[in-house]
Amino acid sequence: MTSETYIDFCFVRPQAGEFSAEIDELLKSLFAKKRLNWYLEEKVVEDAEMVVAEIKGMSNWVSEDETIKFIEKNAGEKFWEYLQGYKMFIYPVERGCNSCGVH
Repeated sequence: MTSETYIDFCFVRPQAGEFSAEIDELLKSLFAKKRLNWYLEEKVVEDAEMVVAEIKGMSNWVSEDETIKFIEKNAGEKFWEYLQGYKMFIYPVERGCNSCGVH
């Protein structure tokens, strides 16, 4: 089953430069076999770097719980070190119209 996938991550670390590039590599590694695209927005706030990653696309996950399990199993140490928050929505594509699933 294919699902519309929307994930937002917030990553933070002490200011060191090139944070967006590092996050991009982490996401490429994590989602290598998924049909997902992302946009990264980087900000510097009081000697800290913050990257917000907006991820969209199609995946084979059917729920947020399944997505979290995938991330827990496959994300590396740096991902967890930098991650400060997330939000996600997984919408399985249903047969027919979205209101009743029959027509």
